Amino acid sequence: MIELATWLRENDEPLFAQFLSPHPEIRIANARRVPVDLEDARGLLLTGGIDIAPEFHADPPRDAWLIREPDPKRDAWEITAARFAYEHSLPILCICKGMQVLNVALGGTLLADIPGHDLPEMKSANVQPLCYTSGAKHRFEKVNSSHHQALDRVAHTLEVEAWHAGDGIIEQVRIRNYPWGIGVQYHPERDPCYASLFEDFFAQLKHAPRDSR
Repeated sequence: MIELATWLRENDEPLFAQFLSPHPEIRIANARRVPVDLEDARGLLLTGGIDIAPEFHADPPRDAWLIREPDPKRDAWEITAARFAYEHSLPILCICKGMQVLNVALGGTLLADIPGHDLPEMKSANVQPLCYTSGAKHRFEKVNSSHHQALDRVAHTLEVEAWHAGDGIIEQVRIRNYPWGIGVQYHPERDPCYASLFEDFFAQLKHAPRDSR
């Protein structure tokens, strides 16, 4: 059995289940429900959620009052898990808040509030146009959008792969000089059109060394 460590909200479980169902050998270890031993994990999935609590930012947020209903318990687990996975070269897929967690865990900073990226009609509809670098493997012409924070200073270990075609907000990163680590600001779990991203991630889990430590 391949254990995939994550902290998954209850309402998100069915969305991810549709992509996981063809892969019964991958088992979700959900830290929201049970204690997760990261030593057993073959990969890490960081998903969407509410804002990161101020105490986990390397630089104190200038507009901390804009942070919405943080969950310090979840943040503590995810920051620790992100650093552990990075140090041990585990496959990492980060989604929305997850990409922000990865950036903060590796030393980057966030914009506390941005306009125009969390409108109701953008939550599941793929309407946001992106520009990509030539080296980006996963490309989607338009994506959904459901976030009010975004990457500001990018951690030096991350490389930007995509940004909003209109305002330049960073929408996709990868970990530089790393086996497999991708962060996306959009929500691929909300539409089957993003299946290729999940399939690539699952393939990496299956071929990751059982003990890369």
